[in-house]
Amino acid sequence: MKTIRLTAAQALVRWLLAQRTVIDGDEVSLFAGVFGIFGHGNVTSLGEALEPVQDRLPIWRGHNEQSMALAAVAYAKAMRGRRIMIATSSVGPGSTNFVTAAAAAHANRLPLLLLSGDTFQHRIVDPVLQQVEHFDDPTITVADAFKPVTRYWDRITRPEQIVRSLPQALAVMLDPATRGPAFFALPQDVQAEAYDFPAVFFEPQIHYIRRPGPDPRDIEAAATLLRGAARPLIIAGGGVHYSGAVDALRVFAEKRHIPVVETVAGKATLLHDHPNYAGPVGVTGSTAANAVAARADVVLAIGTRLQDFTTGSWALFEDPDVRFISVNTAGWDAHKQRAQPVIGDARVSIEALDAVIGESAASTDWLAFAQAQIADWHRYLDTWKGRTHEGAPAYAEVISVINEVCADDDYCLSAAGGLPGELSMGWRSKSIGSFDSEYGYSTMGYEIAGAWGARMARSHGDVIAWVGDGSYLMMNSDIYSTVMTGHKVIFIVCDNAGYAVINRLQVNSGGAEFNNQLATTRHERYVQVDFVKHAEAMGAVAEKVERLQDLPAAFARAKAADRSYVIVVPIDPYAWTEGGAWWEVGIPEVSDREQVRTARERWEVAKKRQRVGV
Repeated sequence: MKTIRLTAAQALVRWLLAQRTVIDGDEVSLFAGVFGIFGHGNVTSLGEALEPVQDRLPIWRGHNEQSMALAAVAYAKAMRGRRIMIATSSVGPGSTNFVTAAAAAHANRLPLLLLSGDTFQHRIVDPVLQQVEHFDDPTITVADAFKPVTRYWDRITRPEQIVRSLPQALAVMLDPATRGPAFFALPQDVQAEAYDFPAVFFEPQIHYIRRPGPDPRDIEAAATLLRGAARPLIIAGGGVHYSGAVDALRVFAEKRHIPVVETVAGKATLLHDHPNYAGPVGVTGSTAANAVAARADVVLAIGTRLQDFTTGSWALFEDPDVRFISVNTAGWDAHKQRAQPVIGDARVSIEALDAVIGESAASTDWLAFAQAQIADWHRYLDTWKGRTHEGAPAYAEVISVINEVCADDDYCLSAAGGLPGELSMGWRSKSIGSFDSEYGYSTMGYEIAGAWGARMARSHGDVIAWVGDGSYLMMNSDIYSTVMTGHKVIFIVCDNAGYAVINRLQVNSGGAEFNNQLATTRHERYVQVDFVKHAEAMGAVAEKVERLQDLPAAFARAKAADRSYVIVVPIDPYAWTEGGAWWEVGIPEVSDREQVRTARERWEVAKKRQRVGV
C-alpha cells in the first residue's frame, strides 16, 4: 500500500482539500475556507499546514473566535448546508469562545467544522498556558465543554485516528438527519507527530446530500389524515429551504387549496402576495397565521422543530381534535406531539404524499378564510406607512421603508432582540430564500458576523443586516472584517438605547422596568454611543438618519457604496407591531406587585389552552 508521511495537521489539511461537491453543476471544494485566529495551540503545526494551500483553502483572519464561527454558521445557512466553513482557534479562551457558535449551529442543525488546539497528550509540561486542571480527572480540558453543543466530538490522541474520524464527522455534517457542528480537539504534540498515511485517504471524493425517502406506510397514514381534513394547514419550516422543496410545496398547496404559514426559519418559502400565503406563525407571527392555526384540524409541519415560538408554547392550536403530520429527516422531530411521522427528505415526502392523496382537496372556503385574514394583516402593516408623529420611528416604520426600496434579490439577515419578531411580521418577502433570522438559538452577535459569512456565500444582491444597539455593542469587530476582506454588507443599526424587547417582556409580565433600557441600568454617567464614528473607525461608511423621509436616499447611498455601509436609526423602544401568540415564561405565583399578580392570572388562563403532547 502506498503511503505518504505527513504530520497529523498536514494530513488533516490534505484530506480537507480532497473533499469535493457539486453546486449548480460545478464541482467545487466542499470546505469553502477557514476562519482562523492563531495562537500557540494551532499556529505552529496547523498553521504551518494551512499556509501553503491558501489558494485552494482560503484563510480568513477574524477578530473574535465566536464571531468567526458565527460567520461560518451563516455561510452554511446561506448555502443551505451544501458547503461547509471551518473555524480554528488556539487552546483555552480562544477555544471556549467557540461554544456559543457551536450551540447556534447545533440548534439550527447546520454544518460547522471546529478545529481547536488542546493541551499536550504527554502531560510532561502540565499545566501549560491556558490549561484548566481537574484534580480528579487529568484527561479533562476545556475541549470537553463542547460535548453538549456538537453533533460529533473527538480528541485526536494519535495521528492515525483521523483516518477513521474525519470521514465519520463529515458524514454527520452532511446527513440531514444528524446535521450539525463537528469538533476536533487537536493536542499540540499530536498535531506535530508524523505518520505514514495511506495515499488513498487523500484521493478526491465527491459528496452530496442524500434525500432519504419516507416509509410508504407513513405516507399512506398521513394521506388518510389529509383526505379527511376540513381545515388543513401547512407549516413551512427551514427544512423546506434546505431540501430545495419550495416548488414542490407551492404546487402541493395550490393543488390542495391549503394555506401555508411560515416559521422564522421557513420565511420566504412563499412570496408575500402568493394566494396560499397566510403569514408568519406563532409568537413572532401575524394575527392572520395564528387565526388560521387556531382553527386548523390537520397540521402538516414540514421541516420544522416546532419550537415554542412556532407553536405559541403549544397553546396556539385550539381545535381539541387537531392532528399533526410531521415531515422531517430527524425522527426526533417527526414524533413530537404524537404526530403522524413522515421521516424523510421534504421534497421526496411531499411528492410521495401528492401521488398518494389523489384528487382530494380542501374547500376553497377554507383558503378564502385564510386569504381574508392575511388581507387584513397587510392592511394593518400598511397603517405604519406615512404615520405622522413626533420622536423616533418604530421598527415597523423603518422596516416598511427599507422593504419597499430594497431589490428583490437582497438578503435580509437578523438574529436576536426585537428585530426577529418585527422582521418576521413586517418584512414582505420579494424572492424565495431571501431571509435569515437566526432564531434557533437567538444569538446576539450573529448579525454582523453572520452577514460577513452570508456575503461570502451569496454572489447576487446585497446582504442587509439588521442590528440592534445591544447586539452591536456585544460583537461588532467584523464590520472591520467585511471592509478588510471586501465583503460589502449594508448594516441597519436600530438604536433603541437598550434591550427594549426584554424590557417589554419585563413590563408585560408585571415587573418593574429596570436593568434593560440603558437609562434604567445602574450608572453614574449616561452616555449615548456614537455608532457612526465607531463604524467609520473600522473603515465603513456610516451615517445617522433620524427622519423616515431621509431613509430611502441613505439606502441608495449604501447601495452605491464601494464598501460596507452603516445606517444608524434611532428607534422608539415602546412602539411594537401588534400580533403574535402567547408565550410561556415563568410568572411568579406569589408577588407583592399587583401587576405581577394580574399577569399571573392571564398566564393561568392561557395555560389551560396548552397541549401536553396527547
